[in-house]
Amino acid sequence: MHIFEIIIISIGLAMDSCTVSICTGMAMKKINIKKALVISFWFGLFQASMPIIGYFLGTTFSNLIDQVDHFIAFFILLVIGIGMIKENKETSIISDNLTLKNIIVLAIATSIDALAIGITFSFFKTNIKSAFFCIGIITFILSLIGNISGSVLVNKILSKNKVDKSISSIGGIILISIGTKILLEHLGIL
Repeated sequence: MHIFEIIIISIGLAMDSCTVSICTGMAMKKINIKKALVISFWFGLFQASMPIIGYFLGTTFSNLIDQVDHFIAFFILLVIGIGMIKENKETSIISDNLTLKNIIVLAIATSIDALAIGITFSFFKTNIKSAFFCIGIITFILSLIGNISGSVLVNKILSKNKVDKSISSIGGIILISIGTKILLEHLGIL
């Protein structure tokens, strides 16, 4: 897998974290850079770490499923993408006084799909170190932007529900597109 594809997947994976960060920003009474940095750090760390776990699970079992790995990758990305498009975020633990425990729960919840992506990385012999840093940095940056944007825009232009749905949908569409590209390349159509 090329670095460009890793970057695109990283952006797709970061959309859940960005969405939740927008919500945490909207819950803040005013911009809190320190809190935004903490939230973004944990989101980036978990989003980057989950693919490593998935990668090692995938490499352990890859020799058993080499012939169908492209179908599995397509299916995983399709399911995650559709889920991101359909899901209605539950943000009841998001408030202006988030605890570290709540931040970590949100970070885990938004990074579960990255575990499955790690499995697909193992099928394509992706450089997991590059993927780790790319996913972590992109998630951190997008979460930070989301947090600050949510805080700034909450009372001016956008409603929280509208932002949740559009960003989650974009992430889902990106993942479905990458899965489709993988399948079409393997079938020799692209």
